[in-house]
Amino acid sequence: MASSGEEPRSGSPGRAGTGIESAAAADAAQLDTAEDFEVLEEEEEEDEDDLSELPPLEDVGRPPAPPREDAQPPEQGAGDAAGDPQEWLDVLGNGLLKKKTLVPGQGVDSRPQKGQDVTIRLKATLEDGTVVEEDPALTFTLGDCDVLQALDLCVQLLEMGETALIMSEAKYCYGAQGRSPDVPPNAPLTLEVELLAARDAPDLELLSGKEKIRLANRKRERGNFFYQQADYVLAINSYDIALRIVGSSSKVDFSPDEEAELLDVKVKCLNNLAASQLKLDHFKAALKSCNLVLEHQPGNIKALFRKGKVLAQQGEYREAIPILKAALKLEPSNKTIHAELSKLVKKHADQRNVETEMYRKMLGNPSASSTPRKCKDKLPWSIPWKWLFGATAIALGGVALSVVIAARN
Repeated sequence: MASSGEEPRSGSPGRAGTGIESAAAADAAQLDTAEDFEVLEEEEEEDEDDLSELPPLEDVGRPPAPPREDAQPPEQGAGDAAGDPQEWLDVLGNGLLKKKTLVPGQGVDSRPQKGQDVTIRLKATLEDGTVVEEDPALTFTLGDCDVLQALDLCVQLLEMGETALIMSEAKYCYGAQGRSPDVPPNAPLTLEVELLAARDAPDLELLSGKEKIRLANRKRERGNFFYQQADYVLAINSYDIALRIVGSSSKVDFSPDEEAELLDVKVKCLNNLAASQLKLDHFKAALKSCNLVLEHQPGNIKALFRKGKVLAQQGEYREAIPILKAALKLEPSNKTIHAELSKLVKKHADQRNVETEMYRKMLGNPSASSTPRKCKDKLPWSIPWKWLFGATAIALGGVALSVVIAARN
């Protein structure tokens, strides 16, 4: 099965998205430090949680780069037809992703469908012609965001046997971060793609335990890539797919070890899901993900820590404090939990002071600091006289009413 750490794959663009091993190790070393959470050392090369110093999402206010019709990729050959602008298809209508057919395929009816496993031949180059990816048979599930968005969006437009050029801005490739060491930040790519095969995805019910574990881990690792790219929506999508795979029914018997591995993948995905949801302020969903982890592993420190943070974000300090205390009991030396707990205790105390002052004012007993002395002296005398006057009026009215009734009778 795939390991719990990221597996760099230089030959699969966007599948793992981590580049060389040193980059993957650097990513693993940053886990949870975005929240200054330091409890992940118990597992070797953990990869599923928060990363430090994540760059912000791409500035949507930045104007898009102008189309680069003059920046033609190298080695286009006789089938280029670069002089005919009608050959280029503006896939999204924004000039950032374009496709041109070099070798026609077998017709529109042969196009692959979302959910199918497709195999393509791929060659990816930078603007200067540097080849950064080359794979003679890259296989992925179409529509699952297993690869670069440029591929996921364009391969579904290819006919079987078709060879096409795809010119994509960085937004649909490796984004503002790039991919160390060969793809610079904000680098557009030219992709030469040939659609070789398309087949229905395997029936999850018929997968062996090892196959299901391997497939779920691949989706989880893709979610980790998106998390590192600060694309939390796509990260959530990948983790959800992995969880559906793990939770699918099966007609195959699994060994106890395989069952344990599947549970481990499920817990990691739920923890990752909570981290991504917390980044998007989806507190209710994040709380549900944490609770699902704790149903399986009540002592899972990551889930306890995040559940405490979710409740704290909602102002539920009374509920958050005992949860963080439970996490601290499991990891007494963890400085981050100490700091977070101290911060919440102080916020809770401040909250109680504000509530106490508010209740005093509502009950007509404001504090000495907010009410002048002379007003406090008058208050106890004024209220009884008003009550006495009102009671007297009611009593006199009752007597008068009784006299009238007696006279009529």
